[in-house]
Amino acid sequence: MSLIASTPKPPYYAVIFTSHRTEGDSGYSEMAARMVELASMQPGFLGVESAREDVGITVSY
Repeated sequence: MSLIASTPKPPYYAVIFTSHRTEGDSGYSEMAARMVELASMQPGFLGVESAREDVGITVSY
């Protein structure tokens, strides 16, 4: 069986959050970058994925 990604043995944990942006940035970009920076310092950090349409969703593994 071929896997798409080489990952460590389970279990995996995910932190999932949604966001709804209003007009203007109001520091969102800086805060999002800082959140990824802090998450990447956690033991076992695998990565972050985000998607945005009307509502944004971010998953940190």
